[in-house]
Amino acid sequence: MNIFCLLKQTFDTEERIVIQDGQVSDDGVKYVINPYDEYAVEEALKLREKHGGTVTVVSVGPARAAEALRSALAMGADEAVLISDERIQSDEAGIASLLQAYISKQHFDVILGGNFSVDTGGGQVAVRLAAGLGIPHAASITSLDIDGTAASVKRDAEGDTESLELTLPALFTAQQGLNEPRYPSLPNIMKAKKKPFQTLSLDDLGVDAAAVAPLTKRLGLSLPPERGAGQLIKGTPAEQAARLVELLRTEAKAI
Repeated sequence: MNIFCLLKQTFDTEERIVIQDGQVSDDGVKYVINPYDEYAVEEALKLREKHGGTVTVVSVGPARAAEALRSALAMGADEAVLISDERIQSDEAGIASLLQAYISKQHFDVILGGNFSVDTGGGQVAVRLAAGLGIPHAASITSLDIDGTAASVKRDAEGDTESLELTLPALFTAQQGLNEPRYPSLPNIMKAKKKPFQTLSLDDLGVDAAAVAPLTKRLGLSLPPERGAGQLIKGTPAEQAARLVELLRTEAKAI
């Protein structure tokens, strides 16, 4: 079974977000594998253990994303591919197109990715990739069972659970609860240094930068306003309600 796993490097979720000149400052911050992508990597490894095959982790990003890919190799992935080029200025649509340019030339049975990334929360890359490749997909899965070319999944559906049957090749995005990602062992960390690691440019993929130009533009970025002090409203219930309506109208501008 040939399994490809989509991976993104993001801020550690414990990092404090600092905005400078309309951009998120990355001075001194720690980067990690996007937590939802960790579930995807773990599920890929479990599938390989059960069905055999190889696990290839793929990322589009700057050179520093190699660290996240090597962490996935240390978890147990077999190969890593980093698509990195200074000309890449893409949004999620462009990233999906780049992944499609690479994966469409590979033989694959299963593609796994995180439900969304914790930095943007868009959740578009994987489903756009599935559409581009013309394969079925199931998002936000909490269980996955494969028998031959048939896949049975359960997915989180707004607080409920939905069961689906798909035919491989297919793409799945992982939700929290799918599994518990393993920690890399010291021997696997050492082995990861010798595993195949490929870095590809736009030229290697045969993709023109204009073809993956962003379809969206960020107009502004700012932190939410600081929370103000609360007010204690006194009086009878009717007086409290009237005062609350007045404050919502005059101060909060909510009504």
